[in-house]
Amino acid sequence: MKAVFGLGNPGPEYDATRHNVGWWVVDRLAYDWDFGPFRRDGRAFVSEGVVGDIEVHLVKPSTYVNRSGLALRPFRATTDFDASEDLLVVVDDAALDVGRVRFRPEGGAGGHNGLKSISGALQSNRYARLRIGVGRKPDGEDLSDWVLSAMPEEDEERVVALLPELTEAVEVWIGEGTQAAMNRFNR
Repeated sequence: MKAVFGLGNPGPEYDATRHNVGWWVVDRLAYDWDFGPFRRDGRAFVSEGVVGDIEVHLVKPSTYVNRSGLALRPFRATTDFDASEDLLVVVDDAALDVGRVRFRPEGGAGGHNGLKSISGALQSNRYARLRIGVGRKPDGEDLSDWVLSAMPEEDEERVVALLPELTEAVEVWIGEGTQAAMNRFNR
């Protein structure tokens, strides 16, 4: 079993914000893989199916980004779930230019409160993450205001244009692991 967590905030007022890019990715995965609609399950919206011959859970925590780790509880209770192998967290990254993509097998939160929450829930930084560049915060702007604001149309179009490629990238992660995904898709 694999779990792909797309971080974001619930509510229509957040749909188009930089902080919801993780949700955009898992929404696209569910569409491309024909998993069907997301349903409420505890502290998340979940859609599941099979990719190749591997069971995959797509998860959008409903807890707001800074409490995303709460949605991990059902997975941590599963004995065959190893976060270092089976979890991919998809997040926005305000330190990367728009459209840059970075897979990592593990690491720190880099100031991202959602990753801090996931790491806290796992008591570990050993899980894969896919960071999607949403543009660097302008000097003097508050980071929270920046990630909770909508992207200019041109930037949004660049990220949306990446989504089909990110489906392929996540399929590589599922079948071949983080290193293979890094080698083929980091830019």
